[in-house]
Amino acid sequence: MSTHKILVIDDSKVIRMRVKDMLPEGNFDVIEAKDGLEGFNLIRTELPNLIMLDFLLPKMSGWEVYQEIQKQPRFRSIPLVLMSGRKEEVTDKLTEPFEYFSFVEKPFDREQLVDAIRDAMMKAKKQPQSSTQAGSVGSSTNAPPGNISALTAEIEDLKLKVAKLEQESENMKKQFNQLVGFIKQKIS
Repeated sequence: MSTHKILVIDDSKVIRMRVKDMLPEGNFDVIEAKDGLEGFNLIRTELPNLIMLDFLLPKMSGWEVYQEIQKQPRFRSIPLVLMSGRKEEVTDKLTEPFEYFSFVEKPFDREQLVDAIRDAMMKAKKQPQSSTQAGSVGSSTNAPPGNISALTAEIEDLKLKVAKLEQESENMKKQFNQLVGFIKQKIS
């Protein structure tokens, strides 16, 4: 039995099959959509764990699907990987760095796909909490709903920033130690 639903929205059957073949067997239930309208309907009915979205699609473009996802808090929290054969198509509408989704340029290999999925999962955690999600929290505590949601979102954002800084610091320490070791080796 699969543990995660991945929705692949692409008008190319080759790309949809390629993504399916690149994922580890048994861990994923890959749902396919051949156009943006079908894809958005599947987002609403299936609530996938990950969305892989082509940017140029018939019936409803990937840009339009993306805009609809952004309007609804329950969809914004789903990790999203945008795919395109031309990055410029995406950057014309959305500026870099991409904060809440990952991007992979076609054609891609398995490693690039896995990296994009990991990146999308990390970025999805950065999505700001909506006031409707936090409103239910606030109503059970007698505190103004907006205050709790704002504080919770800010705390989560700060935690992510601290974790990122700690990782960067650790990487810099490793690089520094490697540099010192290299210099010592050259001196002796």
